[in-house]
Amino acid sequence: MTEERVMNRWIVVVGAILIQLCLGAIYAWSVFTRQITIPDGGYGFSAKEAAWVFSAGLATFAVVMVLAGRLQAKLGPRPIAMAGGIVLGLGYILGGFLGSSFPAQLICIGIIGGAGIGLAYVVPIAVGVKWFPDKKGMISGLAVAGFGFGATLWVKLAGSWFGGLLNITNVFGLPGVQSVFVIYGIVFLLLVLLGSIVMVNPPSGYKPRGWEPPEANTSSKATGAVDLTSGEMLRTPQFYFIWLMFIGSALAGLMVIYCIRLFGIDALQANQVADGAKAGVIAGTAMAWYAILNGLGRIVWGTVSDKIGRKLALFLMCLFQGIIMLLFFKMGGSKAGLIVGACIIGFNFGGNFALFPAATADFFGNKNVGTNYGWVFLAYGVAGIAGPQIAGYFKDAARATGGADVSAWLTPFMVAGICCLVAAVIGLFLKPPKSKVA
Repeated sequence: MTEERVMNRWIVVVGAILIQLCLGAIYAWSVFTRQITIPDGGYGFSAKEAAWVFSAGLATFAVVMVLAGRLQAKLGPRPIAMAGGIVLGLGYILGGFLGSSFPAQLICIGIIGGAGIGLAYVVPIAVGVKWFPDKKGMISGLAVAGFGFGATLWVKLAGSWFGGLLNITNVFGLPGVQSVFVIYGIVFLLLVLLGSIVMVNPPSGYKPRGWEPPEANTSSKATGAVDLTSGEMLRTPQFYFIWLMFIGSALAGLMVIYCIRLFGIDALQANQVADGAKAGVIAGTAMAWYAILNGLGRIVWGTVSDKIGRKLALFLMCLFQGIIMLLFFKMGGSKAGLIVGACIIGFNFGGNFALFPAATADFFGNKNVGTNYGWVFLAYGVAGIAGPQIAGYFKDAARATGGADVSAWLTPFMVAGICCLVAAVIGLFLKPPKSKVA
């Protein structure tokens, strides 16, 4: 079937971006960390506790995504995306009403909210690759670009736009943080349900005009011509190479998402660039630019990889990220350096979410990409625990020995940089599977 009357495939992209704008709320967590960790902020969480809410969300997101990949293959993508929107929205609404303590925020925002993201996230990717087999890198980037851009939207709405919802709202008499959770939960539920309407697979045998599927070959370039089930994929060395690369590359970006506001304030104050309030504004700006470039990086890296190949793109992305992470501690001591460093890290981090799903389709086939990418994405859950926890551990250790020593951030950034460089080296050894694994 090549030219039946079917839905315009670009409508799927619009729905995907709408869904991902809401799912990107997890990357806005940094806007809340300052208020919930200061002693007189009404919460008094430690840096490690704040990191655990974020890490729990990322880990739950990754684990649930494996289940979501299977469910969307059996039940269809639309109901799974809708379920994700409902669970995400309820998690934030409950977090608003119940989230005055660490356990409540861990469960509502971290676990329930993370589960909602995991349910909905894989759907636009799996659907998009099937509608755009000719542009897998580009469509993977577009399908998840909203995730990065969404973080900017929710950060700025909470922190500064229109006076900042954290500062001006008390819905149902709730304090700022919890009030914002309730507002966001309602918005997320409605917008994800709306975007889910167009989450449908193309008809069987669909091919874009003028495109023919590649034939299986034994060249060094992965083309997606060999369709592997998850069980077959898990028995290939390529899966574990890609998995380890994803951990190394994602760890850096997730560490910075968690701590950029805390690090920025510490670094700017230590270098006498700004006082507490002004440093907070600058760090918030860096956080917003991180999110913008995170979204842009998904589109650019995905599109570039369609031209230069996934293997080279993965190598370059990990290499550049490793270098900038090793430099970021020094760069963060100035306003320009903090913002530029955040932009580069965000841009490279965004590339993960275009390159790894496209690489999953290239190496293991388009047919089962929704299920297979769920297994690959477990690496993100590992990185989501390791990155923020490493940063939170060293920050709390510094507090215990004297307060706000900015040097506490040097070791975490060095660890992240080395992990990225190791990922780049692993990428040099990637080769496509030649046939199904017996």
